[in-house]
Amino acid sequence: MNQPVQSGGVEAAVSLQQLMTDLELSSGGWGEVLAAWLAGADAALGIKNPVTGRYVHACPKLAGIFNRAQAEVLGSTDAELLGIDLAAPLRAADATAVTLGSSHTTEHRIERDRLRRDFSVTRVLISNADASARFLCLIWTEITSVRQREAQLSLALRQLEQQTAASEALRRETQDAASRDIVTGLVQNVHFEDQLRREVDLSSREHREFSLVSISIDPAVGVAQSLGDSARLRVVEALGRLLRSNTRAMDASCRINDDRFAVLLSGVGLATAHSRMEGLRRQCATQIVVQDGQDFGFTVAMGVASFPHTAHTLEQLLKAADSALVAAQARGGNNVALASIRFDTSS
Repeated sequence: MNQPVQSGGVEAAVSLQQLMTDLELSSGGWGEVLAAWLAGADAALGIKNPVTGRYVHACPKLAGIFNRAQAEVLGSTDAELLGIDLAAPLRAADATAVTLGSSHTTEHRIERDRLRRDFSVTRVLISNADASARFLCLIWTEITSVRQREAQLSLALRQLEQQTAASEALRRETQDAASRDIVTGLVQNVHFEDQLRREVDLSSREHREFSLVSISIDPAVGVAQSLGDSARLRVVEALGRLLRSNTRAMDASCRINDDRFAVLLSGVGLATAHSRMEGLRRQCATQIVVQDGQDFGFTVAMGVASFPHTAHTLEQLLKAADSALVAAQARGGNNVALASIRFDTSS
């Protein structure tokens, strides 16, 4: 059969038709592949010497991919045509195809003059019947448009996910805003009661405790009294901020009416609740509120009850907290009072 001719270290081009004849490919599967390409398949064909990596055949389309004249491709290696960096993965894939002895497909990107093109390259080691001659057949198929569509789809999906997340965040924010008091930002009474009922159920099942605090703003005196409702509103806002900053995500604070508030302290016993509310009471007593250029302070009275130590039902708990609040108010306000601990187990 005809072998590639050496000429000055550069292999002479072997015609594709002659290769097919020499390698007896007309009756084999890869002969059909090459014939299909010759019939005008949308692919570029190259054939290499698997040992040297030099092209012995390159169609015009493959030469165009390399941005070379067809004559320049023949006898050259990928490194000489594309540079070492681009050629390295091509050469590695060639070696894998030779080792496997079966078809091997990889994807490669060629970037030149800010133009990026993606290709799928299928390699098959072909030989004649007695394996006296072998060549590496490479079929290049451009997939740039496919990858661009995939990138566009991926971008569209990311944007859709971001829009969905933003819409969900807005929905939650709107829902949350609707459930909160406009002045204080605390949850409204109906939502607080729902959470309180859930806490009672959870504590009953898991035998854990929690505390409920009833809070009342003490009567205004001095400047605050003279400023009337506007000063009272500033006090309510200030107390709302303090309650939000002194409670955890698992807790809940509620404005019951103009001057009454309630706090649910999840998983917190009576002693710890008293300590935390005493700290809050001191913060209130030192808080400065400004209205119409005048500053003033305010104080609060608090009643602390716990479940199940001071009450065994929700109704008992509410009454215990309110009774403790009345006791704190009776002491002149600016005070934290504890509900009495029950020693019986009856309801």
